Amino acid sequence: MPPLRSTPSWLADAVLYQIYPQSFADSNGDGVGDFAGITARLDHLAWLGVTAVWLNPCFTSPFRDAGYDVADYLSVAPRYGTEDDLAALVAAARERGIRVLLDLVAGHTSDDHPWFRAARDDPSDGRYIWADGQPPRFVASPGTRPGSYLPNFFDSQPALNFGYARTDPAEPWRQPVDAPGPLANRAALREIMDHWLRLGLAGFRVDMAHSLVKDDPDLVETGKLWTELRAWLDEAHPEAALLAEWGDPAVSVPAGFHADFFLQFGGPANGLPLRSLWNNGTGTVDSLWEPRQAYFDADGGGSAEPFVTAWQSVAAVIGDRGFSALPSANHDFSRLCCGPRTAEQLPAAFAFQLTWPTLPAIYYGDEIGMRFVPGLPDHEGSELEPGYNRAGSRTPMQWDDSANAGFSTAPADRLYLPIDPDPGRPTVAAQRADEGSLLHLVRRLVALRGATPELGGGGSVEVLHTGYPLVYVRGDRYLVVVNPRRDAASLALPRPALASASLVEGSGVTVDGRGIRADGFAWAILSLA
Repeated sequence: MPPLRSTPSWLADAVLYQIYPQSFADSNGDGVGDFAGITARLDHLAWLGVTAVWLNPCFTSPFRDAGYDVADYLSVAPRYGTEDDLAALVAAARERGIRVLLDLVAGHTSDDHPWFRAARDDPSDGRYIWADGQPPRFVASPGTRPGSYLPNFFDSQPALNFGYARTDPAEPWRQPVDAPGPLANRAALREIMDHWLRLGLAGFRVDMAHSLVKDDPDLVETGKLWTELRAWLDEAHPEAALLAEWGDPAVSVPAGFHADFFLQFGGPANGLPLRSLWNNGTGTVDSLWEPRQAYFDADGGGSAEPFVTAWQSVAAVIGDRGFSALPSANHDFSRLCCGPRTAEQLPAAFAFQLTWPTLPAIYYGDEIGMRFVPGLPDHEGSELEPGYNRAGSRTPMQWDDSANAGFSTAPADRLYLPIDPDPGRPTVAAQRADEGSLLHLVRRLVALRGATPELGGGGSVEVLHTGYPLVYVRGDRYLVVVNPRRDAASLALPRPALASASLVEGSGVTVDGRGIRADGFAWAILSLA
């Protein structure tokens, strides 16, 4: 197989923005966001400096898992509009220098998908994983086919068969990766990608990319699958980007992905690096996670060391072959503004995210400090298990002061959250009018990152301190100081030359011959030139 091409040139300086389409902007008042609504709000993203948008799944679906249960990969869900509406969105975004990526659910479909409807009545069909009887985790066949099928998450999400890395005489249903069913599914992934890339889409974020080949302990066969698909993509669509929901860039990037996200799960430490930054034990909580104080907590009991160490390990492996991405939050994980974390703590978080050598991924609404809303009912499969309800991260974008920011005219059963109007809630309209707002700060940081290669994803970083304050140097030219706790923090000057640093952006930080001092909730970017 030929060596993989370099990453698309546009990705190196990208600022990603994740849009949950049903909650972002509703153009017709039916209570569900849509493509036309996103198109109408593109000027907000262009003003903010966003260069690439990732849309959560927008394919045809019964929405038992918010679109992650796909019933047709080659058509869009009518709730969002038509394929022409999506094409218009892509074209309008391109005019503003913004690329659009889709979410590709590669590992399973809805049980409403025609593939599964055929397979449940055809014992010779190998597109899904079927067993005689009903082993643990398998679901009884809903059709005339005897036995049961393996789901990935909900019972309504049958796992596509990409084969097993290891055989087991006790489980004769395990097919090898080169069996007809797995090969048909690999070919289908190429067909799906090709269809949407020809429409003008810029690439894909691949859901649960590490999970396709089953019982693959070292992910060798999974890696081979993605390397094969990447080689095809390099030839057919060389400017398209492939981003992974894998959580382990040191494995996924060498396998063929252009970038992978640090996630709340995955990787050797099961998501600890990201959780050690943001997770303060509130919001979307998984009982499997060991409680740990986050670095970006007002109490100041955390450490940036787990994340810094993990990032250094990743960077040493992937080099210039791709990128790791750092999200502010996502549709599965608590927002930055959650529980006791207040808006005054967010500037320090964004100063870190937008000056660290990762691709920044801003989750919609985080740029205005939208809060995680606790206590919401399950909505379209948001509750995976008791205590792990993701609805609070999926609420409507707060464009203005109406109760649901453009969603308030919908029938009650379509509303995502029925919260009362609250003049204190952050809105885009109010923050756009206030140059001292979080929104304007995020915009300035994005612009500074774009104008300053040393602060981007490819510049070097020298970490001087991982406690409070967090101190690092980018590209030998910029000193970054971040103190996310409420109490002041200080550090003896690591080297004399830093004393002459001059402020570029930020507040509450002093650097002189006596050392580095940061007030509570302070941050600064300083020039060493």
